[in-house]
Amino acid sequence: MPQWQMKLELEQKHMVSRTPLQESLNQNAQCQSSGEHSRMEEVKRHNNAGKRRGRRKGKGILVEKMQDNSVCSASSSSERSLVFPRRPGYGQLGTKCLVKANHFIAELSERNLSQYSVRITPEVKCTRLNKAIMAELVKLHKDADLGKRVPVFDGRRTLYTAGLLPFNSKEFTITLGDDDEWIGITKERKFAVTIKLISQANMLQLRELLAGKQVDNPPQALKIIDIVLRELASQRYISVGRFFYSPNIKKPQTLGNGLQSWRGFYQSIKPTQMGLSLNIDMSTTAFIEPLPVVEFVAQVLGKDVSSRPLSDADRIKVKKALRGVKVEVTHRGNIRRKYRISGLTSQPTRELIFPVDEEKNMKSVIEYFQEVYGYTIQYPHLPCLLVGSQKKVNYLPMEACKILEGQRYTKRLDEKQITSLLKSSCQRPREQEMDILQTIRQNGYKQDPIAKEFGINIDDKLASVEARVLPAPWLKYHDAGKEKECHPQLGQWNMLNKKVINGSTVNHWACINFSCNVQENAARGFCHQLAQMCQVSGMEFNCEPVIPVYYARPDQAKKALNYVYNAAANKLGGKELELLIAILPDNNGSLYGTLKKICETDLGMISQCCLTKHVLKISKQYLSNVSLKINVKVVASQDWPEVTKYAGLVCAQPHRQELIQDLYRTWQDPQRGTMSGGMIRELLLAFKKATGQKPLRIIFYRDGVSDGQFYQVLLYELDAIRKACASLEPGYQPPVTFIVVQKRHHTRLLPNNHNDRNHTDRSGNILPGTVVDTKICHPTEFDFYLCSHAGIQGTSRPAHYHVLWDENNFSADEMQSLTNNLCYTYARCTRSVSVVPPAYYAHLAAYRARFYVEPDSRDNGSIRGTRATNGSVNVRPLPALKEKVKNVMFYC
Repeated sequence: MPQWQMKLELEQKHMVSRTPLQESLNQNAQCQSSGEHSRMEEVKRHNNAGKRRGRRKGKGILVEKMQDNSVCSASSSSERSLVFPRRPGYGQLGTKCLVKANHFIAELSERNLSQYSVRITPEVKCTRLNKAIMAELVKLHKDADLGKRVPVFDGRRTLYTAGLLPFNSKEFTITLGDDDEWIGITKERKFAVTIKLISQANMLQLRELLAGKQVDNPPQALKIIDIVLRELASQRYISVGRFFYSPNIKKPQTLGNGLQSWRGFYQSIKPTQMGLSLNIDMSTTAFIEPLPVVEFVAQVLGKDVSSRPLSDADRIKVKKALRGVKVEVTHRGNIRRKYRISGLTSQPTRELIFPVDEEKNMKSVIEYFQEVYGYTIQYPHLPCLLVGSQKKVNYLPMEACKILEGQRYTKRLDEKQITSLLKSSCQRPREQEMDILQTIRQNGYKQDPIAKEFGINIDDKLASVEARVLPAPWLKYHDAGKEKECHPQLGQWNMLNKKVINGSTVNHWACINFSCNVQENAARGFCHQLAQMCQVSGMEFNCEPVIPVYYARPDQAKKALNYVYNAAANKLGGKELELLIAILPDNNGSLYGTLKKICETDLGMISQCCLTKHVLKISKQYLSNVSLKINVKVVASQDWPEVTKYAGLVCAQPHRQELIQDLYRTWQDPQRGTMSGGMIRELLLAFKKATGQKPLRIIFYRDGVSDGQFYQVLLYELDAIRKACASLEPGYQPPVTFIVVQKRHHTRLLPNNHNDRNHTDRSGNILPGTVVDTKICHPTEFDFYLCSHAGIQGTSRPAHYHVLWDENNFSADEMQSLTNNLCYTYARCTRSVSVVPPAYYAHLAAYRARFYVEPDSRDNGSIRGTRATNGSVNVRPLPALKEKVKNVMFYC
């Protein structure tokens, strides 16, 4: 890897005085397992309450394991006293500039907000029906019983109003009578609706937060305002979580196979230094095209279906595509009944008969539609749709149904669809800004009656924010045998006439060719050119393999790997291969994962895979990139003070379990008594082995944490770090800085002037190194946005860094510069990257671990677990990495 050394000098700072929380954490590091179980359960409850939907591919410390380990933590009183560090001033380093952010100032009235509980009897589980009931109630009683208030209902059990209703508790009787099967009403039904006051949200706490005062929890008023604004959007758009979509925002683009892309937006209200801010960000996702079902089927199959019956394979494909899709009938004139498809008949329509009365007299579907509706079926060779319940199945001819508009497609897209979706969603900053402004105008917040009722006024101009462009660090290389410094330009540099410092040595390597399209001479020539490039890059690389290039079929991967491993060992007199080069077919299925698992968990062999297309068409840029990856894989991890190499550990834990369970653990050994382990302890020991000393400080970049999880993640994981340190040596407690890295947020920083080439990169984005810690950032806490990379296509997304704990007393400039400089040390390319390498490597390592899991335990990239009788989740542990692999950056 390019082992460049940054010009970055961190002073050896003294330990800061301990807060009550830290004292509690230190005391708890010595606690016994007897009182730990209850706290563990409390942490789990907190986590379950705060976790969000979605899956995490990587964490700051590459972990995924859950056991019923005893882990003690701070007391509940300490949790209540936990406050995040205040901002230590604002950064001054860098060239000042102006940028625009997709934040809009939101002004509120002084009126307090009220929260009411809603109970509907008989109980209704359908949100759509609940909202229909409440809409009827408001229509009938707004002017009298509701005191002319316009309430907002969440569709479940809570109602919000600006001010108080004329009563504390009241019951209403509501009747819905239309024939509307879509919301579950087929005949007149009565509902009792009880509305009862729960609480009032005082605006004072919110005003204090916005004024820069520390508050314990996000004010309730903030939550209510967010719900109100979402309700406004949901009335005119298709709601998908916090996203809202419509075909009217922008003309839908065809994705193929009956799908189209819809443009939409994300919105969220948040407290910032400039006051309340509405964050609006554009989004694109796939929807099912509202076509007649016969046309949809033709698109799915890619052929005309009007004259030929479906084959069994075609029918299965169509059934899979249509299951769960909502349709409306078209054969009944103005009566447009709606249904959800549950399946497909195995017989064509012309063969279907069903009982028409209690005496079980049978009639064909063709006869029934002709007699009852006067409708002649045109495509009797096609199967019918199955709709309704299992008890009462209805047959609907495909030609009599049309797919309802507004159905998001949730299944997996194929490669062509993904390419089309990315193309339709990729926008330059100028286009992104225009769409955001159009959306803000289209939403019409100033004219909306509910917004007026709640006193919400949204500005229609993007926030103008002061920013700074941090200088790029100087990078150290070898040039003609001498150390030489390189200064990146616009976030990138090249390896021309440069060699890495302390390049690795590869004397013993071999190659397996799994591709039938690569002939022996081509494979040998590719390996020779790659070896030469490694030498040019500064590595000592033997040009000749230990054994000749070995050819094998993809389905014989295990046999081939074992053969090459043993053959090389015999040739080397017991020494092991240092590197395996594998040439793979371009479409290699599970071969890549199989190869990595065998090499890293069975044989202890470092491997580098290359696709056929790159072997047949060799480019110097590709060879250079591969040489960087090879260099970092065969060099021992951890190289302080260069901070370019990282040890990586991976463990398994259940899907949607946010807290890293295996940071620290203890267990009882029959012979040796209480034993300590876990990932932090292992990493500390690895650091000591590599450098000869224990870390003097720990900087922990933690990826994949949402705002609502900050408290429980910090409390649990900081405690684990403390106990891991104490287990090495009594009194060993290095100061810890805990930073959350967020990439999945929706703040975008745009150039203030899109025509100013001095403040934009080639893609029209803001310059790499642009940092913002004012206006759109948190009113009191230590956070900042950093765009550390150059844009390639679309609009750059800055990373959001939030410092949750800082015993190293970083200043704003020190933290921002350290983070930006680290982004220039990513080993796999000669560009600065968008997030700090520890977090980036965590994603790579966690993604690699997916290949170690058996297919029956893996579900969409997450790891399945089995639930034990006591309610805990048992997850099959990952196979252990071989020591030779564990000590290098194998995941690169």
